[in-house]
Amino acid sequence: MAPPNDPVDSIFNVRGGERLGKYFDLSGGKFSVKGVPLLTEVPANVSFSPFSSICQSSDAPLPLLQRVLGMSDKGGFLGFSKDEPSDRLMNSLGRFNGRNFLSIFRFKTWWSTMWVGKSGSDLQMETQWVLLDVPEISSYVIIIPIIEGSFRSALHPGSDGHAMINAESGSTKAKASKFGAIAYVHASDNPYNLMKEAYASLRVHLNTFKLLEEKTAPNLVDKFGWCTWDAFYLTVEPVGIWHGVNEFAEGGVSPRFLIIDDGWQSINLDGENPNEDTKNLVLGGTQMTARLHRLDECEKFRKYKGGSMLGPDAPKFDPKKPKMLISKAIELEHAEKDRDKAIQSGATDLSEFEAKIQTFKQELNAMFGGEESTAASSHGCGSCSSRPENYGMKAFTRDLRKKFEGLDDIYVWHALCGAWGGVRPGSTHLNSKIVPCKVSPGLDGTMTDLAVVKIVEGGIGLVHPDQAQDFYDSMHSYLAQAGITGVKVDVIHTLEYLSEEYGGRVELAKAYFKGLTRSLSKNFGGSGLIASMQQCNDFFFLGTNQISIGRVGDDFWFQDPNGDPMGVYWLQGVHMIHCAYNSMWMGQIIQPDWDMFQSDHLCAKFHAGSRAICGGPVYVSDSVGGHDFDLLKKLVHPDGTIPKCHHFALPTRDCLFKNPLFDQETILKIWNFNKYGGVIGAFNCQGAGWDPKEQRIKGYSECYKPMSGSVHVSDIEWDQKIEAGQMGKAEEYIVYFNQSAELLLTTSKSDPIQITIQPSSFELFSFVPVKKLGPARVKFAPIGLTNMFNSGGTIQELEYIKSVAAAEESVEIKVKGGGNFLAYSSGSPKKCLLNGAEVAFEWLASGKLTLNLPWVEEAGGISDVAFVF
Repeated sequence: MAPPNDPVDSIFNVRGGERLGKYFDLSGGKFSVKGVPLLTEVPANVSFSPFSSICQSSDAPLPLLQRVLGMSDKGGFLGFSKDEPSDRLMNSLGRFNGRNFLSIFRFKTWWSTMWVGKSGSDLQMETQWVLLDVPEISSYVIIIPIIEGSFRSALHPGSDGHAMINAESGSTKAKASKFGAIAYVHASDNPYNLMKEAYASLRVHLNTFKLLEEKTAPNLVDKFGWCTWDAFYLTVEPVGIWHGVNEFAEGGVSPRFLIIDDGWQSINLDGENPNEDTKNLVLGGTQMTARLHRLDECEKFRKYKGGSMLGPDAPKFDPKKPKMLISKAIELEHAEKDRDKAIQSGATDLSEFEAKIQTFKQELNAMFGGEESTAASSHGCGSCSSRPENYGMKAFTRDLRKKFEGLDDIYVWHALCGAWGGVRPGSTHLNSKIVPCKVSPGLDGTMTDLAVVKIVEGGIGLVHPDQAQDFYDSMHSYLAQAGITGVKVDVIHTLEYLSEEYGGRVELAKAYFKGLTRSLSKNFGGSGLIASMQQCNDFFFLGTNQISIGRVGDDFWFQDPNGDPMGVYWLQGVHMIHCAYNSMWMGQIIQPDWDMFQSDHLCAKFHAGSRAICGGPVYVSDSVGGHDFDLLKKLVHPDGTIPKCHHFALPTRDCLFKNPLFDQETILKIWNFNKYGGVIGAFNCQGAGWDPKEQRIKGYSECYKPMSGSVHVSDIEWDQKIEAGQMGKAEEYIVYFNQSAELLLTTSKSDPIQITIQPSSFELFSFVPVKKLGPARVKFAPIGLTNMFNSGGTIQELEYIKSVAAAEESVEIKVKGGGNFLAYSSGSPKKCLLNGAEVAFEWLASGKLTLNLPWVEEAGGISDVAFVF
């Protein structure tokens, strides 16, 4: 019931009835849009309700409400009813065949990716949404499973073309038999508008999350950073971090943010001394059954003495050691996998396997050198206020900021439940208990995951949901006092395994996300949180009232952990596909984060090209001593800022219903905007992807070959940003090919540009509107710094000034960065001014107008460039 004078009620009463019924119709077993059947054989127990008949009140801002209500005729809700209540209900929504679709489905508990097909039977388990192409009316329709009451839903494949919807609570104590709004349907003639409109409508309807436009993203979105994960894994410690940050600074690309990933917490295993940290952990799988036994940093960080890295006798660091430890730990992990396979195959004599495992463990412990053998200090858990100010995380962050003045943010990692295994019962002031994990049947149809196997094996030490706020505040307030400015929260979708006793997955998630939201607002400025392992509708519909940035891809894998014959190459294109297509829906709610990569990886340039135009932060997980600074300087300015695009990158329209991973014909193209132009990135991602039969992502080596395609200025969706709309109407554009350094004049009526992209390679195309200047009507367009991947992102300001008295026209440009500035000019300018002084320039008959710009620290790297015509 809406409160008195609620704007929703008043707008619906005045406007809602005027426009209903124009789009959708459910009758005679058919669900149609504007007379075109979308679903046939729709069961009689399925219902459709217009948006306004279901949505009755909202706390959304009035402009957003008005926008949603103005298009309310384009959307509505599907429901269904059953005779008997249950905690898990499956029902057909009808069938479709021969209609192209794009979908997003969960291929693991944590991660989602794209899938295309033509039939309801082609859908994958745990589908988060399906976008249907309706060329008969030049439109698109999306079906989004949502949340109703204590139930969340997902789409599943059915037989004979049927699309199934599964509604589940996650608790046998939470049952229902009828849903009026368990899925949302929306139509539009523009697929990008469709995503914006649909998720805006759901924001108004559900009232449980906020759109990105309503929130403030953290400061790190336009900066360069370093994450410790691939550099150290669980061996991370202060000396290694210090040397890592220092290497970047000395290499000329100072990180503006640091993420201390997994490995800094106080964790141990059940059965171990409850007051000591588990020793000599290296890889992720090892600690997935470990639990927090105190809420502050582990002994490695507690022992840090303030000032110890600032003096002339600072501890040395061997950059080879983490790599040696990681290599040995991988050998150990493979030996354990071999043993487990032998057990599964019925082997009874495991002595050879056990001997090998024991040998690797001994070798690993010897490599650690007993450094962590001292007993943990007994300060108790929680705030640890008795610790001297000159020790621990607080002293370490203080020293980091003293030495590296540009380091704005320091984040640390933690799992949603504390650690992978939660919080150890009895070890803190919190009420936690070991809760066994129950994996939903839907997830059984997704990829086998070591993390899930380990979690099921050990259960989770779950803090009672009534204490969720206390739990997060206890951790975060301590961290904030220690100089930490944000957290990367991982393993978010553990909660759905644990909800039997807590009213179901929706109710448990609400309690936890409420506590997390309040702590984020109190301790980290409301925005200092990166969400990860969260790519499921529970999180987006329930956890994003405050959270404004999150991962849109699976982890960056520098090599396949299972030894695929395609080596390091095959997963790199998969990562980009995850990020590009997930951004279509996630980008409505959070700032897409394309994750870290390593600059010395064989495919580093491939990754760097995508990060340059992704529209989010750029960060790497380089090992100490493992950098390609020439590559990084194509992404990052010397002050640690980046030439960031003004939107988040999305697939072009002609990629939406294609499979750029293994159809042997499609190049992934993504579009974005800079302030004064558009950009398209073309990436050959072919070579790997999801196998529905094997239920895993695997290599398709026959697809790993050059791909041909085309690029056109119309591939950029200029109308998706108000500021870009006018650029889309230009008479002429100059196109700059970043990798081949070519220039090309084109118009909206020109033929597409034909391209061929090698495997694991790319090209970036900058489209800049052309302006005619001076009496000679010289064609001019600024490209930017060509030594940066996102050349156009270096242009900060652009102004054209006409002087009638002098019968001349000038262009004034503010450019950030140092290096080779390029503009297109069909004629030579009379003169060029750099920061007010006339300077020499080079002009070629091909139209290339170049000038070298210095990086002037005092000016923040900004140069004022003027050309007079």
